[in-house]
Amino acid sequence: MSDDLRLSRRLLLAGGAGLTGTALGLGGTRAASDPPAPSVPADTGAVQGERVVFPNWRDSGDAPPPPPPAPMPPSERVGFAIVGLGRLSLEEILPAFGEAKKAKPVALMSGSPEKAKLTAAQYGIPADAIYAYDQWDRLKANPAVRAVYIVTPNGLHRDNVLAAAAAGKHVLCEKPMANSSAEAQEMIEACNKAGVKLMIAYRCQYEPFNREVVRLARSGEFGRVKMVEAFNGQTTALPEQWRLRKALAGGGALPDIGLYCLNGVRALLGEEPVTIQAQIVTPENDPRFKEVEESVAFTLRFPSGVIAQCGTSYGVHESRELRVHTTGGSLNLHNAFAYRGQRLTVAHREGGHVQRDEPVLTPKNQFALELDHMAACILTDRRPRTPGEEGLQDMILMEAIYAAARSGQPVTVGPLAGTGQGADATRGPALEEGK
Repeated sequence: MSDDLRLSRRLLLAGGAGLTGTALGLGGTRAASDPPAPSVPADTGAVQGERVVFPNWRDSGDAPPPPPPAPMPPSERVGFAIVGLGRLSLEEILPAFGEAKKAKPVALMSGSPEKAKLTAAQYGIPADAIYAYDQWDRLKANPAVRAVYIVTPNGLHRDNVLAAAAAGKHVLCEKPMANSSAEAQEMIEACNKAGVKLMIAYRCQYEPFNREVVRLARSGEFGRVKMVEAFNGQTTALPEQWRLRKALAGGGALPDIGLYCLNGVRALLGEEPVTIQAQIVTPENDPRFKEVEESVAFTLRFPSGVIAQCGTSYGVHESRELRVHTTGGSLNLHNAFAYRGQRLTVAHREGGHVQRDEPVLTPKNQFALELDHMAACILTDRRPRTPGEEGLQDMILMEAIYAAARSGQPVTVGPLAGTGQGADATRGPALEEGK
């Protein structure tokens, strides 16, 4: 090591320049004439409640940085059992627990013991917390499990939710809620009777970019919303997959991915449609679509006068778009219904020209957000933002879409019985800003 390198290293270890040779020497004694030792910087942060808070070190030209995460201690987080170990569970949901702050995986339920054993080892789940689908009584006796996340095929949701409610566990259920509105109603009643919470996993309602579109549309900042366009499409293959079997899926593109358009528009406006028109097109002699539809287009008309044109398909290149047209601008959300990659642009008049802005938001894991929301509702005894009633209304409206397509005539619909036409009638309390 050179003499210059040694001196630089000593300066760094001693706290920087301004120290005499005595301070840097073998004795390590600070001379009386030396400046005082540096004090602790003002920006090291301080504990406020359960969070470490830093002062904003940015100047007015930059946005302040977000606060550091404030995860709960692992022992205090809500334990979830994941029911079903398909692609969504293994590729998205279980990894999302690594970003969750209030939830943790503590049990697995699967029809594949080998897959469950491997997954449990990967996530530190005890071997005795692995259950088969007929072992709800064993799961009931596990106090570490406070909630279950149902991630089985749609046609199994009803039975799984009823079993979870009977076991006294709170329920987070994947969308679509069920195969019919009758099943959805039964699920709500079972959870109410058991005194457990039921939340439907509408992840987009928790995702930051989707929430910002809702905020801007409802704020009136760019005038009244007049029209909405929503499209969610992708290709599908593997004819033997469960999504192409009506008994397990309930339908084709509509309940699987078209539901995001339907629910997204309802959440955006906070009101319920009054009429629905629809068309379904399915290619002939395609073995994939013997039981379910390929493509659906549907139009929703709302009491405020807004018209929403929605479309979904299993036969197109992946496209997941949401566009909101107002009297003074337009909001365009690219990858609106995707797991990641959202991008928002806002067009509006600025003086004598059209301005196009691109708000920069901090991306967050949608699955972690919904898991933490469910956990928070359990911990604080609060109704979820997307409860069973939200899923039930979508089931009723999808049945109306199918009916409109069959008849070729508009179908009259309205708010969920018992809720009225008030804003967000099927939803729980509004989400806190930034959470």
